[in-house]
Amino acid sequence: MQETWAYLDSGYHDAATNMAIDEALLQFHSEKKIKPTIRFYGWERPSLTVGHFQNVQKTINFSGVEKHSCDFVRRLTGGSAVLHDDELTYSIIVNEDHPKIPHSINKAYYVLSQGLLEGYRNLGIEADFAIPERELLRERSAVCFEKPAIYEMIVDGKKISGNAQTRKNGVLLQHGSIPMSFDAKMLFDLFNFSSEKIRERQRAAFEKKAISINKITEKKHTYQMVKEAFLTGFQSCLQIELEPLVLTEEQWKYITHLTETKYRTKEWNLRLKKARSV
Repeated sequence: MQETWAYLDSGYHDAATNMAIDEALLQFHSEKKIKPTIRFYGWERPSLTVGHFQNVQKTINFSGVEKHSCDFVRRLTGGSAVLHDDELTYSIIVNEDHPKIPHSINKAYYVLSQGLLEGYRNLGIEADFAIPERELLRERSAVCFEKPAIYEMIVDGKKISGNAQTRKNGVLLQHGSIPMSFDAKMLFDLFNFSSEKIRERQRAAFEKKAISINKITEKKHTYQMVKEAFLTGFQSCLQIELEPLVLTEEQWKYITHLTETKYRTKEWNLRLKKARSV
């Protein structure tokens, strides 16, 4: 008999709410209030999320963020900045001691990301890890694992997905971006460069190194189409059944509290060392 996990399609929210939901699900699972959970979601407007330890003062062009009316939020996970726009985003919340989850960060990432590979295959896309399996499964320190390349997936040498992990209160959270298309001009307007010439050079290089679902398939995909492909992918590879998760009024109140007291604050988003978990 297959194990049953929870499934939440939380739809479209602003960036602060999206990050609060992920952290709240982690907290609810640590308190044994919900089962291991797979969540899919979208973004109400273009949103720039930055890694937990990222120095935004040096790297982020806040004039560009304002110009494109982007949301801006700091993630609970590490890694580099990510622009979320026309995409499906997923998160997986599961206890570190779950039988399906290896103790090694690399191996846990490898196991959970099999669902991503299967989701791409369901769309007719043959993706693979940016780091070969033999390298990915080697033991590395958590510091090495923070290198973005380890979290990436590629098609024909081009990046197609970025993912990140964190562990807190005995629970693993992995989430990632699955772009249907992307706006390279907007993306590179959001970062600081020493000159416009360098900005344009980096943008041109990016367009040769990254690709989206629509570009590969030459077909326009919707949130629903991509969600179904990856939902089936995770079920198949993790060998689980899924049941809908309905959050209680009390749980939504906690999410709102976390949104307003943490993820909308300058203390969290701009001055990490002054922020405290709620």
